[in-house]
Formats: sequence, C-alpha cells, structure tokens
Amino acid sequence: MSIQFGSHVSAAGGVDLALGRAAELEMTACQIFTKNERQWAAKPLEAALIDRFMAKRNETGIGHIISHDSYLINVASPDEAMWEKSRQALMEELRRCDLLGVQFLVSHPGAHVGSGYQAGIRRVGEAINQIHSDMPDSSAVLLLETTAGQGTCLGATFDEIAEIIHLVDDKNRLGVCLDTCHVFAAGYDLRDSTSYEETMSAFDNTIGLHRLKCIHLNDSVKPLGSKVDRHAHIGEGELGKEAFELIVNDPRLFGLPGILETPKGADASEDRVNLATLRSLTRAVA
Repeated sequence: MSIQFGSHVSAAGGVDLALGRAAELEMTACQIFTKNERQWAAKPLEAALIDRFMAKRNETGIGHIISHDSYLINVASPDEAMWEKSRQALMEELRRCDLLGVQFLVSHPGAHVGSGYQAGIRRVGEAINQIHSDMPDSSAVLLLETTAGQGTCLGATFDEIAEIIHLVDDKNRLGVCLDTCHVFAAGYDLRDSTSYEETMSAFDNTIGLHRLKCIHLNDSVKPLGSKVDRHAHIGEGELGKEAFELIVNDPRLFGLPGILETPKGADASEDRVNLATLRSLTRAVA
C-alpha cells in the first residue's frame, strides 16, 4: 500500500486522451482540466467523448482521476456579479465531473480582494451551500486546496480552511487537497520528522485527516513562509527529498492520490523523472 502517484496530465485533443498519457507513465492517479482553465466558456461534453473517456478509464485501470477547476473562479469575491459568475462556473465544473464519473474537483477557495478574510470566507461558504442546494443529486466532491497566501487569497492557514468547512451544511460533499509547496510557502514546515509531524498534527487537529482526499506533490522554489507559489521538481527546491520521503511513507496517507504539478515541457519527460524520484523514496511495507 502506498500513495497513488500521478500528475496533472494534458487533456489536449480530448479528456479521454489524458488517460492514455497518464498510462504511458504508469500512473495510478492523474489530474485533468475538463475545460479550458483560462476561459469562462465551456464546450459541452458530447456523449461520444464521455463514452471514450469511460472506455479509456476501464482500459487503463487508473482509479484516481481528479479534476481541477478554472483559475478564473472566485466565490470569495465581494462583487455580486463576479460571485454569481464564479458560482455558476463552479457548478458547471461539478456537472462535468458528474458526467465523466470523476469523484473529486479541486478548487482554490478564492480571494477576498480587500473585503477581509472573514467576509471572503462567508462568501465561499454561501456559494458552496447554494451549489449543494441547486445540485442535490451531484456526486462529485469539492476539494478546497491549501494555498500559499499570496495577496488576498484564502486558504493559506488550516484555520481558514476549517472555517469554510464549518459554514458548509453538507460536509460529506466537501474535502481538502493539501499542496506541499503551498503549505510550505504559507509557513508550515515539512522538511524533517519533527516539523512534518507538527504540521500533520496541526492539520488533523484543525481540519481532520479524514477530510484529506488528495495531495499535490510539489517542491518549492521559494523558502518557508515566502507566500510565493512557485513549484519546483521533487528534491530540487527548498523542501528537499526528506520532506517527500516522509510524505510517501506516511501510512495515514496511503491510498490517497498524490499529484505532481511540477514544471514540464510538451513531452512531459519531467513527469517521468519526478515519478521515478517519488517511487525511489517509497520504502517497502513489511
């Protein structure tokens, strides 16, 4: 038993093709965009594409498929028009997950853009509750991603994530994605066994490890507490290999999808290197 390793895979040409790319690198998990992440508009998922996706999923046997929503969405916004546009876009992302049978949708909590973190958190909670009310039969689970804390972005502290969860009525439809680069940049250390355990205990005590459904495995270009979100290859950044050795051998995390979001070129050869590094750090379980 171990973490199920994968990466964010290109869906260029169709979401079904992403699974083939993941299988070529022997991934057991992967993350995709189901639409262009930098546009509001979403081309409908045609029945034939959905069928091909389902067939490819069965063919590859990749059991953990995660979606990430658009970077444009901001349900923490104090602006009513932006909030509603973001809420509708988030609903569309969840609908697409439902159509594809994707269990989890990773989403940044958003930015309060000057209204204050408490006001922003209230807006996020309100949006999620309204979405749940409008989509009672949806099965996709929204995962709030931990952030680095740049600007007015929410989710840089475990307390902020916990406050959002507290406001959501149906907590069974909500979970958390922990990004290693982000939490490190936000000030949570992972680089040695003592600091790692302190951070994981803080997560468990504040949010609950039972809510952790996905891990983004990224090293950090910038130092601890920098609040700058810059991903580095595994073992080549400020976190270093020991942090990832602690993560991949933590039995509390076994079975969870561990997704790389590290820099790469068109051929994704860097994914192969980073996956090999992660696998080399995994110790055999007696």
